[in-house]
Amino acid sequence: RQPLSSRPLGERLCSAEEATAGGGTYTRHGFICASLAGCLERSTEDGGLPVVSVVRDAESQLLPDVGAVVTCKVCSINSRFAKVHILYVGSTPLKSTFRGTIRREDIRATEKDKVEVYKSFRPGDIVLAKVISLGDAQSNYLLSTAENELGVVVARSEAGVQMVPISWCEMQCPRTHTKDFRKVARVQPQFLQT
Repeated sequence: RQPLSSRPLGERLCSAEEATAGGGTYTRHGFICASLAGCLERSTEDGGLPVVSVVRDAESQLLPDVGAVVTCKVCSINSRFAKVHILYVGSTPLKSTFRGTIRREDIRATEKDKVEVYKSFRPGDIVLAKVISLGDAQSNYLLSTAENELGVVVARSEAGVQMVPISWCEMQCPRTHTKDFRKVARVQPQFLQT
């Protein structure tokens, strides 16, 4: 078994006549292709065809998956949804950012028809959310904050000070004492990003 250089997803590795498809590969049009990005390995069984497999590097990209709790930063909002960049999956930082959308109806579990996006999130907020679907071709993940543990964890006031949650729907600036509406997360300690 000699590990070879890293291979991108979908690359043709060799002809299906030369080897057997192992883990991390698939056969298409007579070729063995990589089904994930990682290192190519060949292992030869007794006298048979070599088995070609692709092993994910420890360094390779972790992807947000359905059900995962992610930490994201709000980029923009409108009346229907908030656009975010996903920064962490669980407590693992992502090497590249993924885009996500929190739709108005996925912001909270109750009285969904009364939710207003601008009273829930503002650009720059750090939000805990759960991945509910892998979204569309633009790699746009659909996220939800409908559980009590999910929502805004860090928000800055207009004075630039980190605000303090005072209820599940309000935060207050400790300097100016101005109150702002937010969908506040009741954060469980294991999700806190320091």
